[in-house]
Amino acid sequence: MLHRLLKGIHWRIVSVAAGLVLIGVVAIYSASFRMGGGFAAKQATWTLIAVCAFFSAAWVGYRFFLNVSYLFYGLTIVLLVFVPLFGETYLGANRWISFGPFQLQPSELCKIATILILAQYLANRTALSEQKRSFFVTLALVAVPVGLILKQPDLGSALVFLPVLFAILFFWGFRIRYLVFLAMLGISMAPFLWHTLKPYQQKRLLVFFNPSVDPIGASYTAIQSKIAVGSGGLIGKGWLRGTQTQLDFVPEHHTDFIFSVIGEEFGFAGSIVIIALFGFLLLYVFEIMEHTTDLKARLLAIGIAAFLFFQVFVNIGMTIGLAPITGLTLPLVSYGGSSLVTTFFALGLLVSVYKERSIF
Repeated sequence: MLHRLLKGIHWRIVSVAAGLVLIGVVAIYSASFRMGGGFAAKQATWTLIAVCAFFSAAWVGYRFFLNVSYLFYGLTIVLLVFVPLFGETYLGANRWISFGPFQLQPSELCKIATILILAQYLANRTALSEQKRSFFVTLALVAVPVGLILKQPDLGSALVFLPVLFAILFFWGFRIRYLVFLAMLGISMAPFLWHTLKPYQQKRLLVFFNPSVDPIGASYTAIQSKIAVGSGGLIGKGWLRGTQTQLDFVPEHHTDFIFSVIGEEFGFAGSIVIIALFGFLLLYVFEIMEHTTDLKARLLAIGIAAFLFFQVFVNIGMTIGLAPITGLTLPLVSYGGSSLVTTFFALGLLVSVYKERSIF
């Protein structure tokens, strides 16, 4: 049984993911050191659950989850509807549902559920003859979770669906005019969306364009994060010695701003290691995609690659001033059980593609 479970595993993906999780646990312990380091222990527990999700997806196979994608998608939509009714509120956001000692963030599950349903739906359509209908159905499938997530409010998680949508539409073969229409639609709706944002979300966007607009208010976190990363120098201040993060100058440094901890304590060298590991992870995803002939698997892979790249880019970018603060976590590294389990599950689906094809 164990031999069957481990046969055909893409060990390079496993190694990179394990390295990122290990670095994350070490950084989370440092970030929560003055609180007893409890978040690191919880993250280790979530890692065990995530590993089970990884091997379950790899063993059962991506085809099964594609076949039940409509059910999975519907379940996550129901959970998103339940969030404002039964969810937990933290820092003004209602994003989590409690199940005993565990908290579930349905938006994380909905990311992979949406990728699965888009891959299943579009792969069963003909790109040459079903463009218009497929385009609007795809938009509807994405618009429903995006609308529900924006109500939480969670702008960062809602934005993740956009690069996933563009990547899958482009790769499936939609004509450029549909993608241009989608881009123009987004631009034309921007003024209306601005007024739907919460005041603190508007301030975050204004701070991105002018960090000095409110240095002791809305700009505080962005400024302190850049100070933390910059103060790390080449090799960092050393583990548990990051003054900016240890003294809580950077808020939420065990979740959204975990890269600030890494940059301050491990310096430029540690930051490059993190970026390189994510680079290898994305490279392996594209290798798997290129070596399978199954359109569903390829759409699944490009969707997963898009959501990973976007979250990594935005999370690291917001810590150094290259992206607005959105509340997105750094996959596999930031504290958060739902994100960790979802990411491992997604990687397990990719490994099941690799196992089926035995490509390398």
